[in-house]
Amino acid sequence: MATVYYEADADRSFIADRKVAVIGYGSQGHAHALNLRDSGCKNIVVALRAGSPTVKKAEGEGLKVMTVVEAAK
Repeated sequence: MATVYYEADADRSFIADRKVAVIGYGSQGHAHALNLRDSGCKNIVVALRAGSPTVKKAEGEGLKVMTVVEAAK
């Protein structure tokens, strides 16, 4: 039988103050970044290639955008 975990089982303080990089801002990256932000993570960055058309969309959501190399540092 599989173990089922619920939101109350997670300790969000582990990730709340760390830098979390979401690579890409398509349908999944967009959802992950905004869910992390709405869950209390304070330092979320979206990693996109230079010239990506979704830079403005991510910045418009109030997220910091950087290159993949910068985000991985």
